[in-house]
Amino acid sequence: MPKQKTHSGAKKRFKITGSGKLKKQQSGMRHNLEHKSSRRTRRLNKDQIVASSDVKAVKKLLGR
Repeated sequence: MPKQKTHSGAKKRFKITGSGKLKKQQSGMRHNLEHKSSRRTRRLNKDQIVASSDVKAVKKLLGR
């Protein structure tokens, strides 16, 4: 049986924390930033924990 390959897109987008949670970058920081308030862009710039409903699928993509 061949080894499972890690999904190339997923490994660029997700990081696993020391406690095993999954971190991701929030959406909404690519364009039209001049229209968004500074308060909003600061909030969007922080990493976010992946929702519990998506964890199983993401871990499978990462080969965990």
